[in-house]
Amino acid sequence: MTGPAWPLGPSVAALVVALVVIVAAGKSLATTADTLADRTGMGEAVAGALLLGAVTSLPGIATTAIGAWQGDAQFAIANPIGGIAVQTVWLAIADLLYRRSNIEHAAASLENIMQALVLVALLCLPIVAYATPTFTVGWVHPVSLLIPILYLYGLHLVRRLRRDPMWRAEQTSDTRQDVPDDANGEAAGGPSTRRLWLRLAALAVLVGGTGYLIGQGGLGVIAATGLPSGFVGFTITTAITSLPELVALIAAVRIGALTLGVGNILGGNAFDSLMIFLADATYRPGSIYSDAASAGLLLAGATTLLTATLAAGLILRERRGIGFEGVAIPAIYLGAVVLLLIRAA
Repeated sequence: MTGPAWPLGPSVAALVVALVVIVAAGKSLATTADTLADRTGMGEAVAGALLLGAVTSLPGIATTAIGAWQGDAQFAIANPIGGIAVQTVWLAIADLLYRRSNIEHAAASLENIMQALVLVALLCLPIVAYATPTFTVGWVHPVSLLIPILYLYGLHLVRRLRRDPMWRAEQTSDTRQDVPDDANGEAAGGPSTRRLWLRLAALAVLVGGTGYLIGQGGLGVIAATGLPSGFVGFTITTAITSLPELVALIAAVRIGALTLGVGNILGGNAFDSLMIFLADATYRPGSIYSDAASAGLLLAGATTLLTATLAAGLILRERRGIGFEGVAIPAIYLGAVVLLLIRAA
């Protein structure tokens, strides 16, 4: 660690302040992104991935970079992987709030299925890197360099799928179709598109700024309590950095933008995978996979299983109740936390 950790009191206060700011900004993020999805024609799934997914991931970026720069490998690697895991659990919570049908059924979208598959591929890369932890180019593992390349190619596939889909989801009475809403158009007296982009940028700065507080607060909690870095990164700090996704998801469900909400989670998860590359690049002692030990491998494997379960739910589309994925996802997450604690004991 390159600087003294914050005391426990200021660390907890910083986490609380970050939490309040994130919750306050979440609903506005969802409504702004939903309107921009209609105005630009990009659709809810793509808007959820590119706009909401990127903005809501900003706190996690700062938290991961701070952890890696301060030299805590387990904390740095646990934050992006833990963020993906927690945000997947948020969908199970959204299932409980959306009473009409299973949310994976209602938010039928091939783009979201493709994003889930791309995310599985992205999560496989750090698992491969763990098999050769000392193989580096400079101080960065070469597999980490593939993460942004695969992410960008995944975005290309999602856009290609939206433009020329070869499969179509069966439409039912419970399916929520992505139909542009003209009620908030400029002609109807709604805010201008330029103003919406400026609002999104301002919210991004506000939400992104909380990442510094979360990173320093999380490291302070680790230093003051002696809790394992991987546990704090996988649970406490990721729960806070992932709150924008939860608030935006709930807001999207309430306004009926289900595809946007699911796209926000999957897009944010794919964007979070870029933080694994960031963690390796900013961890100066060497490859982060060498020092994160087997805890990172446990988290990567469990999160891959979570994502595969979600992808199966999106394909099977159980119509009523929370579905098998709504039960399996929280169970897998809790199982990973228990194994993490057992490993640290």
